[in-house]
Parts: sequence; C-alpha cells; structure tokens
Amino acid sequence: MKRAIIFGILLVCGVPAAWGQAQTPASPSAGGQGVAAAPVSRKVKGQTLTSPEAPRVRIKFDKAFKYAGGQSFILYDVANAEQHFFVDADARGRVKRLYWVQFEGYLPSNTHTYKYTPTNVVRIGGLDFIADAAARRIPAPDASLSTRPANKISDGDHARSFLASKGFTLASEQVLWQRLVHLVDASKRSELMIIYLEDLSGTGLTAADLSKGGRAVGQWEAVSKGLLERAQKGISITPR
Repeated sequence: MKRAIIFGILLVCGVPAAWGQAQTPASPSAGGQGVAAAPVSRKVKGQTLTSPEAPRVRIKFDKAFKYAGGQSFILYDVANAEQHFFVDADARGRVKRLYWVQFEGYLPSNTHTYKYTPTNVVRIGGLDFIADAAARRIPAPDASLSTRPANKISDGDHARSFLASKGFTLASEQVLWQRLVHLVDASKRSELMIIYLEDLSGTGLTAADLSKGGRAVGQWEAVSKGLLERAQKGISITPR
C-alpha cells in the first residue's frame, strides 16, 4: 500500500513516492466504495499504545515522544487503516523526530495481499519486521489534497493533514526515514507498520549527499545502521 509521507512527497531509495511508501495493491477498486472506516480501536495511555488485535501488542515509546493523536480511514477503497503518532517537537511544534504507527488490513471485498521483498529483517519484542531506510528532502505540503477524490488520498496525505491540524511541522526539509513492517499472519492481508522519522539538518548533510551520486553516499551504510539502532531504541514491543 503506498505510504506518502506527511509533509510532502518522499521517494526513498527505490521505495514508491511519499513519506515512506510501502506496497501498492491493484489500483483503487470497487468493492470498498461506500464502506465506513472502523473506529479507532487502539488505546494510548501515557507512553504506551495497546492494540487488541492484528496484532495483539503493546508498544511503549521513549518519554521524549509525546502522543499527538490517532485516526482511522478507508485507504484507496481497499483497506482499513488506523494511524497513531508520537512526536519529539519543540514548543513551536517543529518536529525533530517522530514515530508514525499504522495498523492496516485489506477489506473482505478483495483478495489483495502485501508483497514485500524482505532484504533486511529485524526482530523486535519477538516479532519479525521487514526493515528499510532512506534519506530524502521533503518539499512543501501539497495544496491539492482538498481537491482530490477520497480514494486518491494516500495514507501519507492523511498523516500530513492530521499532524498539520495539530500544529506540527518538520524542523527541516532534510530527513532520515526508517520503516519497519510486520505481517500479522501467513495470509499477508494485515500489517503493522512503524515509521521512524528523524531531522537530518543537524548532521551537516543533506538527503542528496547520502543518495546515489552524492558526496557522502559512502557513509550511507553507517548512517542507516545508526538510524535503525535509534529507531529500535526508542520503542519496546510486547506481544499480548
């Protein structure tokens, strides 16, 4: 399912465009049209998010991250999606780091499955997560969002709109991005996705520097390794 990352289009190391996009099923299809989104079912208390299903899990976030809220919606007419956000932001709402957690599952009206290439798998709290990362410049928000049909709005668009409504903006356009995806069961029709985003500007590098042909592309292996370590350090996951 495409994941457009929140404050603009983000194309990461071969991953489809946006704030960390993942798989895309078939084009938005009939069958989910007119289906109402399920209500938000995951609960947050303090630093802990608890999911009663798909998967049954508790995720605890470092105290530096504050809960910004959650929402649910039908994505591309083919899947239920529920998002939650924990941000490390200053008093002006400028986000230095954030966790975007998304529980997603295809509707019964289709037979889509998630198809990932697991080039890197990490184990967190007894669960396997497919991991990939990138550096990217995120441009200004897309003003066309309000004019698009609902089934053309990505989960990243939803995320961007939600966080903006809460008064949050990225500290800079230059970011590091780490995605972690857990497929809930063998059917591969439900997933837990965690995206960790980190401001890159304080490093003296840009996303272009770390991309193919960039002056610091040789540092990417070390940078991405450190990013994954920090993404894991900020959370603890306990299956229920």
